[in-house]
Amino acid sequence: MRVDILDAGPTGALRIAPSILAADFGSLAGAVEAVDAETDWLHVDVMDGHFVPNISIGPPVVASLRPYSSRFFDCHLMISQPARYLEAFKRAGADGCTVHVEVGDTAAVVAEARSLGLRVGLAANPDTPFEAVAPFLGDIDLLLLMTVFPGFGGQSFMSEVMDKVLVARREIDANAIRVDLEVDGGIDAVTAPVAARAGANVLVAGSAIFNQPSPVDAARAIREAALAGQR
Repeated sequence: MRVDILDAGPTGALRIAPSILAADFGSLAGAVEAVDAETDWLHVDVMDGHFVPNISIGPPVVASLRPYSSRFFDCHLMISQPARYLEAFKRAGADGCTVHVEVGDTAAVVAEARSLGLRVGLAANPDTPFEAVAPFLGDIDLLLLMTVFPGFGGQSFMSEVMDKVLVARREIDANAIRVDLEVDGGIDAVTAPVAARAGANVLVAGSAIFNQPSPVDAARAIREAALAGQR
């Protein structure tokens, strides 16, 4: 059974999700508050140095950040054993957790996340075919199609993934499935309309927001570009 979390907003609505991976960790709360006006979800990239070749943050950072933001915390678990940490992220204040289909044991992990009251996401790397995630569309709330190989911020957008986004959007719409379609990697004011035209409605952007002179203006420009792409 799906869990409706009010902070997530209506399924299918355009959302901008700044990725804190690119923010200044020395003043993380301030960075998050600075973009709040143009933030729908806050994207939290979690990396374990095993599933991906980098290490980032864990539940303690989520817990410390939670008092500073009422936004939906969209936690992307790029880790080898996500089931071990779902409860810790829930306790820390995560609203949704996305796990990778490549990790395996997907049905059990999705069920565990659902039992904890989390909004459940499933991610696929650029070279993972849509067929790997298709069987789970009726069981999840979010499908994340990576537009870079996960592990490091600031990578270039892989336009070839848009074919998979198009297929996913057609499948979701044809079967009236209540699933948000998210893309993550290389999203900026130029690539946002490309992703939106293909059917993505949740856009994760890190460097293109937090590494700009005015992060809130950068987030606004991405939103406006995406809206133009939807028209």
